[in-house]
Amino acid sequence: MIHTLETDGVQLDFGLHRVFSDIYLKCETGKITGLLGRNGEGKTCLMKIISGNLNASSNSIRFDGHVVSNARSHPHLLLYLPQFNFIPRSLRVKQVLDDFGLARNDFINWFPQFELDLKVTQLSGGQWRMLEIYIIAKTPSQFAMLDEPFTHLNPIQIENIKVFLTAQKEHKGILITDHMYKHLLEISDTVYLLKDGKTHLAKSIDDLDTLGYIRL
Repeated sequence: MIHTLETDGVQLDFGLHRVFSDIYLKCETGKITGLLGRNGEGKTCLMKIISGNLNASSNSIRFDGHVVSNARSHPHLLLYLPQFNFIPRSLRVKQVLDDFGLARNDFINWFPQFELDLKVTQLSGGQWRMLEIYIIAKTPSQFAMLDEPFTHLNPIQIENIKVFLTAQKEHKGILITDHMYKHLLEISDTVYLLKDGKTHLAKSIDDLDTLGYIRL
């Protein structure tokens, strides 16, 4: 069964400044949806509204057509990877996996460079981020939102994560925002550009050029 996550009718104001005015976003299980936009356009704000971590003056967040106003209280529907690290540095890698009920051997199969006995504080910034991406993508839920997942990753780690996320879309829908647009375009089935408070469906890299996000 294909599940859907839809967002529209979002209005967000900071004082006299209206951040969002015409938002529509649709994600489906089995697909990766990319969300692009320049700094300050509100990509993180939109993710926080979808997850219920930020209140908007109006919005409609629907899972399979049913309105859910606080998705963070329904982890079976949605899990969210914020920009900041959320796994405590004092835990060992194997403890983190055990706490989330995830198989250690599967993690090592994907990322054999890790040592399960290491504490998170002993990991590089990129490894720390990879572990968190794995947790969000592998923990059962209909959808996963990833905010800047490629940040702090080196080129080899980025390629490993792209392969991993492409495989995980078989089990859930994935919404990703990241400034590394070329990597995002490579793995996304659908791409939206957030610009001037509105979302624009970008069907090709030429659309991103037409909309002024890049220059070819």
